[in-house]
Amino acid sequence: MDKFWNWVKNEDDTRSLIIGGVIAEETWWGDEVTPAQFKSELVSGSGDITVWINSPGGDCVAASQIYTMLMDYKGDVTVKIDGIAASAASVIAMAGTKVQMAPTALMMVHNPLTVAIGDSDEMQKAIDMLGEVKNSIINAYEIKTGLTRKELSNLMDAETWMNANKAVELGFADKIMFTDSTEAVDGMIFNRMAVTNSLIGKIPKPKEVEHIGTSAESLYKRLSLLQ
Repeated sequence: MDKFWNWVKNEDDTRSLIIGGVIAEETWWGDEVTPAQFKSELVSGSGDITVWINSPGGDCVAASQIYTMLMDYKGDVTVKIDGIAASAASVIAMAGTKVQMAPTALMMVHNPLTVAIGDSDEMQKAIDMLGEVKNSIINAYEIKTGLTRKELSNLMDAETWMNANKAVELGFADKIMFTDSTEAVDGMIFNRMAVTNSLIGKIPKPKEVEHIGTSAESLYKRLSLLQ
């Protein structure tokens, strides 16, 4: 049976949920690997659980269901991100009573994606649907981080990557693993807009450096169009 999750019984009788790889893929909706099975395994035991996440994301509906099940679970849920929690996987991470990240781990948030075909009316329906999906994801981020919806929307628009320090600073995580401090320090953040602006800032404008010629002017204009 092909599952994207696995339960492990720890030596102290606690349980760990391991989520790795693409969330749901195609098996979540199959005859064997279903939301009902995930829930039955979740509630088959009791007590606090640890959820380990190393996933590039996947199906946002499956992530929503897992998020809801974990939020509704009676025990404490400690999320530990040891590799990456990107896209839909970052939504699942928001269900943690406490969220911890390895010093080398990454988290990424971005706008939801889909594929649509049809006339302009069908395209508009897809746009409207994606807007609602985005707002539903923001709901989870907002509860965890306390950031404004505008701030979260901007982070998603920019496809933002956060290392552990930045995730703690912004409220997406509570602690960096293997450290005692929970205080946020200035961390690195990466997104397309920041990289574009940084590159443009380093390129001399043609009027400022005339001897550069048309090649610099052409490159500057092309980079400016990416904003």
